[in-house]
This record gives sequence, structure tokens and C-alpha cells, in this order.
Amino acid sequence: MSNVAKTADRPATYEDLLKVPDNLVAEIIEGELYTSPRPSSPHLHASSLLGGRIVMAFGGGGGPGGWWILDEPELHFGANILVPDIAGWRRERMPVLERTSSFSLAPDWVCEVISPHTGRVDRMKKLPIYAREEIPYAWIVEPIIQTIEAYRLDSGRWSLLGTYGGDDTARIEPFDAIEFPLATLWLPEAPRT
Repeated sequence: MSNVAKTADRPATYEDLLKVPDNLVAEIIEGELYTSPRPSSPHLHASSLLGGRIVMAFGGGGGPGGWWILDEPELHFGANILVPDIAGWRRERMPVLERTSSFSLAPDWVCEVISPHTGRVDRMKKLPIYAREEIPYAWIVEPIIQTIEAYRLDSGRWSLLGTYGGDDTARIEPFDAIEFPLATLWLPEAPRT
């Protein structure tokens, strides 16, 4: 479960974040330090396969190209420090991928892969910040229930583009130039003994 670490009646700082053990993911959201355990295999599998498919098509792997796609980039939006599971920047907005450990330029797309520990924070805390930072697209991937929700920012509010799931094959903005065979993202259920 995501935990909020209290920091003695003051907003959390980057120094507080750096003190978090490496086995936890740490973010600062609206002055509070949030930590969660490293993701489990359904989360990692969905994130890795989805990110790999997008990188191959849009990150220079022979498809339409035009994007920088990164796993778990550290995004600095004022005092907020967020770590989406995957994010992408159009190369027309960020022509060079600088050698840095964090980014202040808002991406053009973020993807949050929901774990039992992160769903509430991802939806209720992070999505509003992504909207405030004018990120045009956000995806919420739920590997346990095998769905992807795709959102587009319209006049500062998220509009649901669609919900895709199971063994669907889908074209999803902003990467609708390719098809996503969604069944490949989900781990098969373990055999019952």
C-alpha cells in the first residue's frame, strides 16, 4: 500500500526523498512524501511489454518514430516530484534527450500501471497534477483486471477516449498508428493446484 511519510509539520523536500530506501518508489505530491513497494510481476510485465512495443514503433525502432519514451522518469513540477511508469515526449518539443536524472518539461503522454498499492494515488493525486501540467494524454493500465483506460486532456479536464481490455487489439491515441494486441500485456493466470 502507498504510504504517506510525515515530515514534521513541513512540506517534504528532495532531501527527504533521497533518504527513502532503494526498494521503495518515492514521490512528493502536494508537499507529502509517498512511498510504495517496487512493482510486482503483473505490473512489471505489462509495463515492460507496453513500453517496449511503443519504443520499437515510436522511439526509433523502425515505426513512425518521433518520440522519446522512458521508463519511470522523475518529473519535477515545482515542488511535486512524480514518477510515472512510462512517459513520452514528442521530439518536436524535446529535440534532444539530455543526460539528466530528472525532467521539468512535462511529457506529452504518461502511463500509470496500477498496482494494488498505487491505484488511489495514481488516480486521485497524480492525474490532477498531470492535467495541471497540461500533459495531453494519460493511460491507466490495470494488469490484474486487464484493462487500459486512455484519456485526452480537453480544456484542462480528462476525457475518456476509451477503455480497452482482455484480448482486444486496439489503436490508442497518441500511438494509434499501430495496433496493440493487449493479450500480450497480461500474465496468464497461474494454474490451480
